[in-house]
Amino acid sequence: MVRLRVHKQIVRPVKYVGLWLILIFALALAISPLSKRLIEQWSRSDVESRSRLVYNAIQNALVRAMSDVEALRISSIFENVAADERILAVGLCDRDSRLLNPTKLMPATFSCGKVARSDGESFSTIVDDGRRVLVGAFPIGDKAQRAHLIILHDLSFVDARSGQAQAFLIATLGAAGTAIAGAAAIFVIVVLRDWMRSLRRAIDEMRSGSIPTGSPSGWYAIHPEIKKLIGELEGGRDAISPQVDWSPTTLQKLLHEILPGAEVLIVSNREPYIHNKEGGQIAIQTPASGLVSALEPVIRACGGTWIAHGSGTADRETANREDKIDVPPGAPSYALRRIWISDEEQDGYYYGLANEGLWPLCHIAFVRPQFRQSDWEQYRKINRRFADAVIHEAKTEDPVVLVQDYHFALVPRMIRQSLPRATIITFWHIPWPNAETFSICPWKEEIIDGLLGSTILGLHTQFHCNNFFETVDRFVESRIDREHATVTSKGHETMVRAYPISIEWPPAALAGQPPVERCRTEVRQAIGIAPTAKLAVGIERLDYTKGILDRIKAVDDLLTRDPSWKGRFTFLQVAAPSRGKLASYSSLREEALALARDINSRHGDAAYQPVRLVIQHHESAEVFKLFRAADVCIVSSLHDGMNLVAKEFVASRDDERGVLVLSSFTGAARELAEALIVNPYNTQEMSSALAAALRMPPNEQQERMRLMRQQVREWNVYRWAGRMLIDAAASRQRQRILAIASAAG
Repeated sequence: MVRLRVHKQIVRPVKYVGLWLILIFALALAISPLSKRLIEQWSRSDVESRSRLVYNAIQNALVRAMSDVEALRISSIFENVAADERILAVGLCDRDSRLLNPTKLMPATFSCGKVARSDGESFSTIVDDGRRVLVGAFPIGDKAQRAHLIILHDLSFVDARSGQAQAFLIATLGAAGTAIAGAAAIFVIVVLRDWMRSLRRAIDEMRSGSIPTGSPSGWYAIHPEIKKLIGELEGGRDAISPQVDWSPTTLQKLLHEILPGAEVLIVSNREPYIHNKEGGQIAIQTPASGLVSALEPVIRACGGTWIAHGSGTADRETANREDKIDVPPGAPSYALRRIWISDEEQDGYYYGLANEGLWPLCHIAFVRPQFRQSDWEQYRKINRRFADAVIHEAKTEDPVVLVQDYHFALVPRMIRQSLPRATIITFWHIPWPNAETFSICPWKEEIIDGLLGSTILGLHTQFHCNNFFETVDRFVESRIDREHATVTSKGHETMVRAYPISIEWPPAALAGQPPVERCRTEVRQAIGIAPTAKLAVGIERLDYTKGILDRIKAVDDLLTRDPSWKGRFTFLQVAAPSRGKLASYSSLREEALALARDINSRHGDAAYQPVRLVIQHHESAEVFKLFRAADVCIVSSLHDGMNLVAKEFVASRDDERGVLVLSSFTGAARELAEALIVNPYNTQEMSSALAAALRMPPNEQQERMRLMRQQVREWNVYRWAGRMLIDAAASRQRQRILAIASAAG
């Protein structure tokens, strides 16, 4: 009786454990080839999608090069595409099966005759020197020039990933089996100890003649959970060649490729469409904004919601009961949700904390930041209002939310608390100062914590990213991984990346512009200077960060040191009124006017005024006309995140003439190296650069301008948005994998 009980209590559980171990290893053998096939299928699908995206991106440029028979241009396009580490080679197969313009790593064994030909795309796999290669063939050109673009992907990485996945799966199951065996050993020891106690009681009972009539029953079961790992291949942020023609269409295709079905919401202070009352009528104003140009294609493609401050005088009466209106007018494709802000709230949130506090703090322009508790309360209240609007408008648990600028530093964390699965991309459009400077802000910890609610935090330059890491490290408890550029705080990881913003290409304001010579003539006639006179322009908002006084002083220095320019040179400064309610801005206006009068009185006369200061708003078409008429454009910002005026000047000069004098304290100076880079605080250096610009020969102007135009064209605002979306897609993919692992565990 006792021996039977020992057998059932020890041998049977051990038998069950053995069966579980056999089952686990059998499962490993069965799943291993299946996981390999799944990974290969996913990998092939991913590579085919990448091939299509490259084809769509370079198609227009390639067709133009083929039409103009520019073999060098075609080769340049192909070499740029082949710079992607996943792309092995690129070439053209003509209608006679000849291989044209192959890149240097094109396999010697490749033959156009082996590629399946059809009117549509095709994919096939070949073996070259023991490695598998996926060949994508895409028809390109018209019937007369019909060819096939050939894109070869090396699939070696797939085999490596498959091996890693199999090894990891087997190791995981092996670890599970070992854990079960260990648990079984502990179990047997516990059972054996219990049996020994039972045996002693039985012997004592037998000795006393009272053998128990019942037999205890003890069931022990182990229910191990098997985790299934599913690996997905991720595309990198720079997987697409610089040769891609980034446009609204490219951006929309990218969104559908990498974020299919995603819900997109945008948060910005400025709205893309403003309704104002003008003479009893309602007029629609579209602000000139690179931000709107970049993000409208994204939100149009997915039919999302743009949330912004309703600032127009007719905004309320044009919105519905939900404070929304479908836009664009005439062809609605997304909703504009307007947030109402009272004058008192505007004074505290916008003029106060944002523009009297954060703006001078981050621009380090030696204007003392003003921090008032009442402003902070309004800022927090408005941030909560915008965050609540996002939460209310979100139709899914994981929307993609694009938060724009320093007006909404607290919004990301507020959204994260209610929508933990949201992908939040925050872009900070102004510089981020060093930690010592940012320590001035009384609410620095709250602002940093708010931003760390983002999935991705974007700044203009890597220098600003480094400053942000330094600030976080000093003031917030967190884990910083500088190698992967991430900050982990409160269990959430935020990627911090540099995304240099740019302008649309081609600029809408360039369409319909008169020829450059006509612009030169008309502008000179309008301001009353000689047709042969040299003209320098400065165009921006009237803001103390733009260095307007410094460039006017540089003109004074030029005319003082070289009086021969008197009568032959005029500087036109166009300054749009801005934030006139703030004392620092109104005092800047008076100082600029006084300085211009002083210089004109010393260097000019009744017929000649060297400095023309025009304080009024100009539409984009007017600004581009001035750019095209100018010999020199001066951008002398004392501190700037990027400065898009510099890029607009470059984009306006399709004649490849004109000289850009650019402050070294702008983000643009890191991209437009062919400009004359200056220190705006050094008046003599500025005036010397201005003199060099006025004397620069046409061939040097052309060489510099051509390189800068290529930079602005290739790294336009659509690429800026696309790179953030690529990183957002990669982040969402990682989160899905973690969610699967968490559910399995």
